[in-house]
Amino acid sequence: MENCVFCKIAKGEIPSGKVYEDDEILVFKDIEPLTKIHLLCIPKEHFKTVAELDDARAALLGRALKKIGKLAPSWGLENGYRLVMNQGEEAGQSVPHLHIHILGGERLRWEK
Repeated sequence: MENCVFCKIAKGEIPSGKVYEDDEILVFKDIEPLTKIHLLCIPKEHFKTVAELDDARAALLGRALKKIGKLAPSWGLENGYRLVMNQGEEAGQSVPHLHIHILGGERLRWEK
């Protein structure tokens, strides 16, 4: 998708605070962090929500989650972290490219 900011970041057209990259995913620092540590994990393939998952994309998402779990301690998240995927505008998805927020580095509360 040519106007997608996350696609441009994945292609290296926009700089990011990259903390991990492989052939399928990129993890980088959020430019407006909500917690002490706030990273974003994006698939390099463009799709907007989990509603667009087929078997291949579901497997990709599974590999991304596995990689997050393996690397979290190296990012300072050994005491826990929260994963959030906003799906659509009403849920707060501001970039129409599936992404996983990785939040931590401090005690997180769940507010009602």
